[in-house]
Amino acid sequence: MTVQEMMTLIEAKDMTPETDKGREVSCGYTCDLLSWVMAHGAEGMAWVTVQTHMNVIAVASLMEMAAVIIPEGIEMEGPSLEKAKEEGISVLESPLTAYEICARLAANGLQGK
Repeated sequence: MTVQEMMTLIEAKDMTPETDKGREVSCGYTCDLLSWVMAHGAEGMAWVTVQTHMNVIAVASLMEMAAVIIPEGIEMEGPSLEKAKEEGISVLESPLTAYEICARLAANGLQGK
C-alpha cells in the first residue's frame, strides 16, 4: 500500500503535500511513547500517534518511516510540519480514532510490526 492509498482509506488530510505519496508503507504501528517507538519502529512504517511535537518527526526520520498519522483531527504544530517537509516524512491528519485507523489498515492488508 502506498501513502496515497492509505490517505484515501483513512480519510486523511495531507499536511505535507511536498512529500512522496507514492512511497510504499511496510507496516503500521500505534504508540505514543517515543522511546518505545524508537525501539520498535521500522523503515517504511506508518506510525499513528496523538503526539504532535518536533520529537515525533525526529523519531520518524531516524527510523526512516513513510508517514506519521495524527488521529481525531488533531493538528500538528507548524514547526513540526516544517521539519517533516525537510525530512520527507508525510504527515497525515485523519478524523478517525487511532483504533479506527488501525482497523481499516489491517482490514486492507497492512500488517503491524
